Amino acid sequence: MRKRLKIAIVGASGLVGRTVLKVLEEKDFASVQYVLFASHKSAKQKIDFLGCPYIIQELTSSSFDNGFDYAIFCAGGDVSRKYIPIAVEHGCIAIDNSSVYRMDDNVPLVVPEVNPEKLYTHHGIIANPNCSTIQAVVPLKPLDDKYHIKRIVYSTYQAVSGAGRAGIEDLENGMNGFEPKKFPYPIFNNCLPHIDVFMEDGYTKEEHKMINETRKILDKPNLPITATAVRVPVLNCHSESINVEFENEIDLYDIKILLQNYPGIIVIDDIEKNFYPLATKADGCDEVFVGRIRRDFSVRYGINLWVVADNLRKGAASNAVQILEKLISIS
Repeated sequence: MRKRLKIAIVGASGLVGRTVLKVLEEKDFASVQYVLFASHKSAKQKIDFLGCPYIIQELTSSSFDNGFDYAIFCAGGDVSRKYIPIAVEHGCIAIDNSSVYRMDDNVPLVVPEVNPEKLYTHHGIIANPNCSTIQAVVPLKPLDDKYHIKRIVYSTYQAVSGAGRAGIEDLENGMNGFEPKKFPYPIFNNCLPHIDVFMEDGYTKEEHKMINETRKILDKPNLPITATAVRVPVLNCHSESINVEFENEIDLYDIKILLQNYPGIIVIDDIEKNFYPLATKADGCDEVFVGRIRRDFSVRYGINLWVVADNLRKGAASNAVQILEKLISIS
């Protein structure tokens, strides 16, 4: 008989943490003991989870002393940097939603539909990719396998929930004429070509994340990629325009069939009926929605895709729980 698993959710009171709890409720894993952790500020809060009241515990250096099998970290980079090594030292496998370990050569960066084999090579830490990267690489993987990607151009339209509760509040407050607190300019009625901090080369850190993480996940360290990441006044779900150039001759019908049959993808592409992916339709879903699939006639072998996904679910919480599922199945 399999022992009862003990799983920690770190950052359980935050936007992503609460979404993780919601996804776990839907999965309803058997024989699991959950312990919820957060900062001192959120400790002792009561959360209804799995039909029971759970008391959030304060995360401390001794929190992992009693032993955990797995931990999902949703509390930001500083917390991951400090507490994940402690968890791993105590025999816990950590799934990290922050960017701390994503580009570490010794840490697999995993999207289960794309590179689940990497889970066999972990050393106690698995990194969850950036939300905008996750939804992009799901359709890119089967296309790369068959046609070999030569170059990618990303243009993202990212929801305010990607900036946490403060981003949501900026949008809601902006509708009532209040000044922003999270963003440098009002997000209401605006598009801000500025996500995370600007780097010396003029790109933002978010754009660098997409570029570098895509290369790592697709195992193409020198793949030419460029990106522009934009925050838009949408509550939830990121949308992306992805331009892809291939090495080999492409067949548009075959591409659509390839994507339709790939796990985790729903193709919505009927322009005669005005059917294409929308943020309002992707909200609350774990799939990646793909549409507006068409040739790019400016290059020899190119296409354009419109890709939409729920950034809190597939872009963070659901992907982490999928990783957990895979780890449990191979343990």
